[in-house]
Amino acid sequence: MLAPISWVMPPAGYGPWERVVYNITEELVKLGHDVTLFAAGGSTSSAHVVHTVPYALETWPDALKHTDRRFDMQTGLLEGPPDPRVLEELHIGICMEQVAANRLDAVNRFDIVHSHLHVHALPYARLIDCPMVSTLHGSTWVRSSHPMFLAYRDLPFVSISNAERQMLPELNYVATVYNGIRLEDFPFVPDKSDDLLFAGRLSPEKGVAEAVEVALRARRRLVIAGPIEPQYQDYYDTRIWPYIDGKNVEYVGTLSQQELAKLYGKAAAVLQLNRWCEPCAMVATEAQACGTPLIATRMGYLPELITDGENGFLVDSIDEAVAAVHKLDQISPAACRRVIEQRFSAAAMGRGYADVYAQLLAQ
Repeated sequence: MLAPISWVMPPAGYGPWERVVYNITEELVKLGHDVTLFAAGGSTSSAHVVHTVPYALETWPDALKHTDRRFDMQTGLLEGPPDPRVLEELHIGICMEQVAANRLDAVNRFDIVHSHLHVHALPYARLIDCPMVSTLHGSTWVRSSHPMFLAYRDLPFVSISNAERQMLPELNYVATVYNGIRLEDFPFVPDKSDDLLFAGRLSPEKGVAEAVEVALRARRRLVIAGPIEPQYQDYYDTRIWPYIDGKNVEYVGTLSQQELAKLYGKAAAVLQLNRWCEPCAMVATEAQACGTPLIATRMGYLPELITDGENGFLVDSIDEAVAAVHKLDQISPAACRRVIEQRFSAAAMGRGYADVYAQLLAQ
């Protein structure tokens, strides 16, 4: 299991790819598979863990991470902060060297490599003796990555929703496996408040400003949770911050999984007014596990999750979203939870990937 190294595993707060990979790994171990997890320092798992770099990129010690680039007269070297690309290549190289070293060992050889690293591990796939399958995690959204994907289009890829495939249909998709969550981490809460919730990155494509407009027009309090990325600070300052008053609209920052679960449980609905083809966000499934309806656009995977009028509402405009707020009492919290239990649990995801591996090895 070749994990991303932005955050330790399991992540304490933000770190969606890492959380998915952690959940897959744990479920595969439960199913009896022998799993080696290649991850950043500090990561833990019930699998065998190989720490390839000393720290996760996002939690690298500040004293080292923010070192100024400077020429050291004594050593003759250009000093500076760690290079994420170099560290990621080191991470991949350590994994691939172990794969190659064990290829003739009947006991310890690897049957399959599962990459979660965007395009960066693809060039190694034809150099090792076992199959490598890659889960996309929405990475084909970035057009500049398409030349690399297309150069290796024959390799096996897993989409995390059927909608994800539309971003680059030329790839060799061998399965769709939805991101699964640990049901025990998101308790079912049947009794709701009147508050609406937005959770996720505060970026334009996530529809945060639209969520604010819907809440104000529907006369419902909105709670906003999630990180503000540097490139979207201006978007936050101009489109969101002017409405934050702590009463009608409140921003609570980036929360841990446990804190988010409490917000999901209390919310009348989670707003997912996406403006892009999101492949399979954790926020929507986590909220549904807590019995919380969704009000969402028809973008990306959301129509694969939501049955309109049953576990939420699919809308095409702000007006429709405002109207949906006033129909939330028609949605059964139990129906929301049931969808996740049946199709979006960590256990279902683990079984799905085990089936993918068996399919590839049979070929």
